[in-house]
Amino acid sequence: MTTSLLDTKLYAPRRPKGLVARPHLTDRVQRGIQSKLTLVSAPAGFGKSTLLSEWLGGAQEGGSVTAWLSLDSGDSQPVAFWMHVIAALQTVAPTVGAKSLTLLEAPDRSIEAVLAPLLNELNALPHDLVLVLDDYHAIESPEIQVGVAYLLEHLPAQVHLVIATRADPALPLARLRARGDLVEVRAVDLRFTPDEAGAFLNGVMTLGLTAEDVAVLEGRTEGWIAAIQLAGLSMQGRDDVAGFIARFAGDDRYIVDYLVEEVLQRQPEQVRTFLLETSILSRLSGSLCDAVTGQGGGRAMLEALERQNLLLVPLDDRREWYRYHHLFADVLEAHLRDERPDDLPALHQRAADWFDRTGERGEAIKHAIAGKNFERAADLIELAMPASGRGRQEATLRSWLDALPDELIRARPVLSNGYAGSILVRGQTDGVEARLQDAEHWLEVMATGAAGEAGERPAAMVVADEDAFRKLPGALAIHRAGLARLRGDVAGTIAHARRALDLVAADDDLGQGAASALLGLAYWTNGDLEAASSLYAGALGRIEKAGFRSDAIGVSLALADMRIAQGRLHDAMRTYERGLEIAADQEGGRLRGAADMHVGISEILRQRDDLEGAARHLQQATDLGEANGLPQNPYRSRVAAAGIRQAEGDPEAALQLLAEADRLYATDYSPEVRPVGAMRARVWISNGRLSEARSWALERGLSADDELDYVREFEHLVLATLILAEGARDRSNDRIGEAIGLVERLRVAAEDGGRTGSVIEILVVEALARRARGDVPGAVGSLERAVALAEPEGYVRVFADEGPNMAALLRLAAQGRNASAYLRRLLAATLTPAERPPADQALIEPLSERELDVLRLLESDLAGPDIARELTVSLATVRTHTSNIYAKLGVNNRRAAVRRAAELGLLSRTKDGRPGA
Repeated sequence: MTTSLLDTKLYAPRRPKGLVARPHLTDRVQRGIQSKLTLVSAPAGFGKSTLLSEWLGGAQEGGSVTAWLSLDSGDSQPVAFWMHVIAALQTVAPTVGAKSLTLLEAPDRSIEAVLAPLLNELNALPHDLVLVLDDYHAIESPEIQVGVAYLLEHLPAQVHLVIATRADPALPLARLRARGDLVEVRAVDLRFTPDEAGAFLNGVMTLGLTAEDVAVLEGRTEGWIAAIQLAGLSMQGRDDVAGFIARFAGDDRYIVDYLVEEVLQRQPEQVRTFLLETSILSRLSGSLCDAVTGQGGGRAMLEALERQNLLLVPLDDRREWYRYHHLFADVLEAHLRDERPDDLPALHQRAADWFDRTGERGEAIKHAIAGKNFERAADLIELAMPASGRGRQEATLRSWLDALPDELIRARPVLSNGYAGSILVRGQTDGVEARLQDAEHWLEVMATGAAGEAGERPAAMVVADEDAFRKLPGALAIHRAGLARLRGDVAGTIAHARRALDLVAADDDLGQGAASALLGLAYWTNGDLEAASSLYAGALGRIEKAGFRSDAIGVSLALADMRIAQGRLHDAMRTYERGLEIAADQEGGRLRGAADMHVGISEILRQRDDLEGAARHLQQATDLGEANGLPQNPYRSRVAAAGIRQAEGDPEAALQLLAEADRLYATDYSPEVRPVGAMRARVWISNGRLSEARSWALERGLSADDELDYVREFEHLVLATLILAEGARDRSNDRIGEAIGLVERLRVAAEDGGRTGSVIEILVVEALARRARGDVPGAVGSLERAVALAEPEGYVRVFADEGPNMAALLRLAAQGRNASAYLRRLLAATLTPAERPPADQALIEPLSERELDVLRLLESDLAGPDIARELTVSLATVRTHTSNIYAKLGVNNRRAAVRRAAELGLLSRTKDGRPGA
């Protein structure tokens, strides 16, 4: 939509000339600002918009600002509706809505996520704001109704909503009424009183009617303002006014047709023709009317109609855009259909041509479809698809495509492929195969020369977007790879993605990035993390270069998951941090996906036993809201929170969070390698609830003899833990041996796949299983291998979560040798609060002087690099000292170290160990 046309929707109607003052109604609307919603609900022609335009001046004088949005049927698509709502709000509060507009582009958006940042921004406004939604009856979408209900439920105190509508909206009006949050103005309130009818007919229209004539007319119209106005127009120039009133039956709703016909018949033929032909337009301008009627003078005609008060509503202060009164427009269009049905296609075609020339492709498509010029509509839709994809207007695109005859779409390969893409982007597969085959058919016909010479275009094939047609082979291969991935066909995904890489132009960053990412997904599913991560890293660079930053954030999330599986926590952390950089927009806000980056950082910090840091980042993700999260964020954030609760010794809270995560999980393109059910089973096992874990294993059909694959690797590791626990309970060496056999097979597979993260987890379970069977040297050997792999990346919870059994094994590993600081740190992390030494007990191994220096600076606000500069040492040296400090104090993060040091009086000591002054 161009700016000029959009402006007309945001324009509050001017107060009509000769307005009949109605202070009792404007006062009621003004008092309604103290509630959440003012509902002005009445049939057409009762003066709803006129009342609001009269009230607006008083509302603005009262210290509030007013945003206006005139709605029409085109706004019944959620994306269009909320875009226009935000545009209206930005006319009086320019700083609101930027984040929500970004979120509207997301294919899997939730309306709560879209509205959350908008509500926060409205809440921060320093003044009152009124949002008026006029003609709300045009909104039929249940999704929009849900969103407006959510908006009302969370509306800030200084924001008020006014809805004008012909029918009550599907909103919780009873609840709002019971809470005192609803002020209502209805038809019975809007009806003209006899005095108001007289003021209008005699004061505004200067008809000179007697009080008796006014009373009769008011009684027969029951105060219906449109009928009174139309009757007044009909009486102008009549000699027998009394006879007209006597014959008038205003209580009949069909009187409107009669009155409009009277008005139409009394107009010169040129005016009547103009009114009928332009009734197909939802908005009118001189240039547009000239194009539709094929005549000149459209601007002058509109200005003349306005002067005659002929039910024309101005939409801007420049007298450029107008619309007909809705009631008038409805009847005009009905007359046009009845009198000149054969002219409708040509009128709509002229409108479509004008809108296309002025860049209003959406309006052009609407008129082409209304005029049943489906060939023209198909051309326009094909050309509009790239912009539709960028704007995430899939619902609008689908509504257009659904209006076209199927055989027309099948003849257009670009349109068929676009149709397939609009289905895939929602994670759906039904109907995709047929659309892809339709597009591929034409390429095959051209390649084989079945319709002529090889390479010659068949006459029956239609292409509107030549650039898209040139890219079609690569686009089809990408969609084929996506379809195969959603179907779980790994081999097919690989084949189609590789073909796409060959077909897509080398300088097409988005196409190359998409194909690389799909190929990476396939390798990830197969467990080849090295190949998968390499492809994904390349895809990230290409997609970011193409400017698709939100997509780059999603790629970052998957890449970090791969790094974690590879045991590369440092690299995963850098990926998350880079994702946050990408997510930061120029205004300092956040793009969708920022919350996911914080959740990922939280999980790494939890693994490193920095529970406070993990909780802090999780809170940051929560503060950003689901609006700043990808579709899986609600699920992932609860999994992260469950891990923190488990580490804190609250398994019931962890299980509750995991149950919530399970309900929120939504399938996407990434493989589900750590199912929530397996996580819950692991918590059950660690808390002795083996029967529940066994029920899970049976439900999943798991066996120690299963053929192994990466997607079920974690499930099989949990199964091995379960078998080990059951063997220990039953004192069955056979069962323990069964567990060892399974973990050995899992370890070999993980090692072969370069999945060091998995290898560490598996070695931990293997060490515990060997100790349970009495193989202490073997247990210590497995543990030492795990420690050696884990130490460079700072793993802690993978050991500590195993509890007392792991603590005993760690003590065995530390016997008879000078235990490393890392091993001491792991031991400290396995201790329960009751097992930790009291605060006043001296340290078993005192801190060195240099460690005391570092400790004192840890108490300050200095970051690690600043501490290194202060002590004139390298950052690596500071990190070594910090690790030693944590191990000696039995803590796992900076804040806990400072607190523990304060308890021991270490912070007040001088370098020679004496208490300070």
